[in-house]
Amino acid sequence: MSRLMNVASGPYAPPAPARELTAISADGARLHVEIHGPVDDTAAPAVVLAHGWTCSTAFWAAQIRELAADHRVIAYDQRGHGRSPASPACGTEALADDLEAVLKATLAPGEKAVIAGHSMGGMTVMAAAARPGFREHAGAVLLCSTGSSRLVAESTVVPLRPGRLRTWLTKRILGSRAPLGPVTPIARAILKYGTMGPGSAPHMVEACARIVHACPRKVRYVWSQVLDLLDLDHGVRELAVPTAVVVGTADRLTPPVHARSLAAALPHCLGVTELPGLGHMTPIEAPELVTGKIRELVTTYTQAETYTQVDTYPQVKEGA
Repeated sequence: MSRLMNVASGPYAPPAPARELTAISADGARLHVEIHGPVDDTAAPAVVLAHGWTCSTAFWAAQIRELAADHRVIAYDQRGHGRSPASPACGTEALADDLEAVLKATLAPGEKAVIAGHSMGGMTVMAAAARPGFREHAGAVLLCSTGSSRLVAESTVVPLRPGRLRTWLTKRILGSRAPLGPVTPIARAILKYGTMGPGSAPHMVEACARIVHACPRKVRYVWSQVLDLLDLDHGVRELAVPTAVVVGTADRLTPPVHARSLAAALPHCLGVTELPGLGHMTPIEAPELVTGKIRELVTTYTQAETYTQVDTYPQVKEGA
């Protein structure tokens, strides 16, 4: 599991959860889940956060800190990331299974939530779009810096013209088995170039570097192979709930072409917000905007609903 090298103070220091759970996925995989905010307040609207490749719940620290004042914020570590143990099963079906398990474990029957996914977290949402458990609980969706297919071919991490050479080099870089090592000035510079906008503040880069470098090398490699072969175009067409899309114009991993393709295929797209000069790590690079988008979706699509919180959580073990 991760070494959890998170920042210790400031807006990107992970806040302490009000409750921790272990959700059990369909294949028995154990998922670390955190619930922040007014856990026992049945009127507090629910938000579910799914992080991306090589990240953890710490990636959403800024959103959790702001939303937890009046929302029940549910964040979980994808399998193999953060405090969720690695599993032999890696693929989009496993991602969908895991999200369904988290929703079932944390939401009352029929309760709606805004589900936000960044990068691989957004792909998780697309993978689960046709699942009954997802449709039961998804009131609206925010997709941040993500795509549904052709991730390697469209990436601009390698500054060459599109073509076989760029695709080959990109695949070798993103799928490298090499350890990332400690967070050094060179490591921060490399991560900033590949994943963040040129104007990203040092404390943002530091937070991202600590989170990404904490991901185990084997986990990083295995999931890179899944993303290399990703094809979730069908999932986009199944994502029928109101969906907003956010992307940075300087995103090298999932450039704006992906966001525009998503908008064209989504049945109920609320529009694409392109953030000038920002990179792939939009929830960290533009925390207020991403949090604001989530709040808008809650107010418009879920807050008017009233649900009764149940006291029992199937497939959950306390304090894991």
